[in-house]
Amino acid sequence: MIKLISFLSLFLLTTYSMAQQKFTLSGYVKEKNTGEFIIDAIVQVKGQQKGVSTNEYGFFSLTLPAGEYTIVISSFGTKKTEVKVTLDKDQSLTTELEPESNQLEEVEITTTNENQTVQEKPMSMLTVDMKKIKKLPAIFGEVDVLKSISLLPGIQSAGEGNSGFYVRGGAGDQNLILLDEATVYNASHLFGFFSVFNSDAIKDIDVYKGGIPARYGGRLSSLLDVRMKDGNTKKFSGSGGLGLIASRLTFEGPIQKEKSSFIISGRRTYADLFLKFSKQEDLKDTRLYFYDLNAKANYQLSERDRIFVSGYFGRDVLALAGLFGFDWGNATGTLRWNHVYNPKLFSNLTLIYSNFDYGIKIDLSETQNFKVSSGIDDIGIKADYSYFPANNHTVYFGVNSVYHKFSMGKFEPLRETSIFDKSELPNKYALESSTYIDHKWIVSPRFNIRYGVRGTMFNQLGKTTEYEYYWADQFNLIVTDTLKYESGQVVKTYFGLEPRFAASFSVNENISVKATYDHTYQFLHQVSNSATTLPTDLWIPSSLNVKPQINDQVAIGYFHRVKQVDFSVELYRRWLRNQIDFRDNANILFNEKVDAELLYGKGWTYGSEFMVAKNSGKFTGWISYTLAWAWRQIDGINNGEPYHVKNDRRHNLNLVASYQFGERVTLASTFVFATGNAITFPGGKYNFDGETVEYYPARNSYRMPPYNRMDLSLTIDGKKKYEEKLVGEVKVKVEKKNRLVSSWNFSVYNVYMRENAFAIVFEEKKDDNGNPTGKTVAKQVTLFKLIPSITWNFKF
Repeated sequence: MIKLISFLSLFLLTTYSMAQQKFTLSGYVKEKNTGEFIIDAIVQVKGQQKGVSTNEYGFFSLTLPAGEYTIVISSFGTKKTEVKVTLDKDQSLTTELEPESNQLEEVEITTTNENQTVQEKPMSMLTVDMKKIKKLPAIFGEVDVLKSISLLPGIQSAGEGNSGFYVRGGAGDQNLILLDEATVYNASHLFGFFSVFNSDAIKDIDVYKGGIPARYGGRLSSLLDVRMKDGNTKKFSGSGGLGLIASRLTFEGPIQKEKSSFIISGRRTYADLFLKFSKQEDLKDTRLYFYDLNAKANYQLSERDRIFVSGYFGRDVLALAGLFGFDWGNATGTLRWNHVYNPKLFSNLTLIYSNFDYGIKIDLSETQNFKVSSGIDDIGIKADYSYFPANNHTVYFGVNSVYHKFSMGKFEPLRETSIFDKSELPNKYALESSTYIDHKWIVSPRFNIRYGVRGTMFNQLGKTTEYEYYWADQFNLIVTDTLKYESGQVVKTYFGLEPRFAASFSVNENISVKATYDHTYQFLHQVSNSATTLPTDLWIPSSLNVKPQINDQVAIGYFHRVKQVDFSVELYRRWLRNQIDFRDNANILFNEKVDAELLYGKGWTYGSEFMVAKNSGKFTGWISYTLAWAWRQIDGINNGEPYHVKNDRRHNLNLVASYQFGERVTLASTFVFATGNAITFPGGKYNFDGETVEYYPARNSYRMPPYNRMDLSLTIDGKKKYEEKLVGEVKVKVEKKNRLVSSWNFSVYNVYMRENAFAIVFEEKKDDNGNPTGKTVAKQVTLFKLIPSITWNFKF
């Protein structure tokens, strides 16, 4: 570590001294109306191919020879701004871009940068436009970020009633989900009908399916990087929405104008309030709701320093007539310090807290009552640096460390009269640390590469008890040794180097070819043997008996732009080691030796992804199609033969279309088709020693029925008023600032009432008189047919 830091310091000092004959223009790009920092804004020299983009905090650094320049600054959805500068020393520049919505057609609007080519779009990385997804149809009228990204190629929804997602054949726990850099371990509400992300509080979303930068690690399949809004530094404002089952409200404004701001956003469902009017007494006491609270504040200490503090708190509550209760939730907290050491060196120091926990209550009587709970807590610190030695070179480096505490399970009575005794599984502890360096190099206008390496060390820590064991037969576990470790003692250490590489070659400004390679480790694992992802799924660390999962992925892609239409195709192949699955008849509930129920082997996935997108004009949308395979091979499962994982889906087709009628009315539609998940069903049954035993054939040898659905939505914006203003010598019409701006969204989920399978259940067939026949029939359970919804959205 000391040698690496010394090398980096020498590299930075040498490079900086060589660049003294030039000067650097650095600063921030903001949105004019709100003061929000703009991510990925383009800052370039007019008439030249010299330019850079802003980072996730809106910061840029552009180094040029001394002279006079016209700097062009632009971003998607804003009007271009030109600034003349005389560069005879290092200078700082903060620019505010005007949103395109403030102007009519009389003023030219540029929604894409004229010098931006398909080469500049990172491969396997997608940016979600929050304005677009708010126009799409949504179940119960609530826009859902995770449901929206599943409309993109290579990303598949975990299914109806589940907000989880699968990326390129990976499992749900192989996705790293970050909210302002804090890990979100369970991103679902109401058993997956909604995600935890309130769209009103979200500023930017990036999805990486591959080519993940070296600063990120800990998962094999993907990165979902979600960033909250910073808050309006100009004026106090608010927004919200009233729906059939949920409402939301957001306030934001300056703490000290132009210097600090805040945002607070809340959301709550209220379906349980209607149950109080039910004629059935047992439903009146039922509680069924979730809530979210997002809060963030930032303060500019000086021209070089800014502090951000943000947090998220969310919880689900389900209680049935006081007999059964279930609650779960997330809490995250982030404290960040941005510092500009000099025009070429930017840093971000972050303190992070993350928590997920759940509890189940059973209260049948005075004597039969208990509660089961579990969870995970993280406390972390990280330092990230961005160094800009030249316009075509950016070096990223940093270190981070996270302390994990795993609450494996607690069982306790609700009252003293309970017949159950208190019991608690020992907690598990781990320390995950890493360091990285990453270099982005624009070799030529046609060719650029990004390469780096991440070194990760994972320590399982005491206090803990570990076991050595073997299975004598299917039902008898033999423990051969018991190993006890004191608090803080290192039990097991894993170390891995994770090289990353991405390259892009541009044939011309409209055609490019790209490739990526990722080598990644995963040290945390989600234990679940259910068909869907539930909040009760258990997170466990790598340990003496549980090895880290390892992934290698290569991908190549072809990208082509024809006028307003973008076409892309990507091919990928993944090799996975130490993949985890359950032995037959596994027991994971409140089991101290849960790692004994796990088996390990290899996996591989491969596929192709196609996308055609039109991003401008009155008619916009995209078509995405994924053809994919996902396999595992584990000794002890399926007789050692390869089998499909549950999220293996051969075909996945998504059609998204939106048409703008005038400036107020938008009609949008989505269509989804997907091959059913692979699943294990009983293939028959037989009588053994007087008992009926079900026979199961090969693992995941059956398929759920294919899934398809069409949704529609109509958005009607409030009427706008305009006034004429003189801009230079030209009169233009500018939108008047109304105190209240509102819109109506009408959505229909599952327009043609397709009965999609949520689950398949097996029961004994009965004759016409209700008598059992001894035969078993399969029945399909459907959650939703047609769901209409209305939402009133407003801003003030």
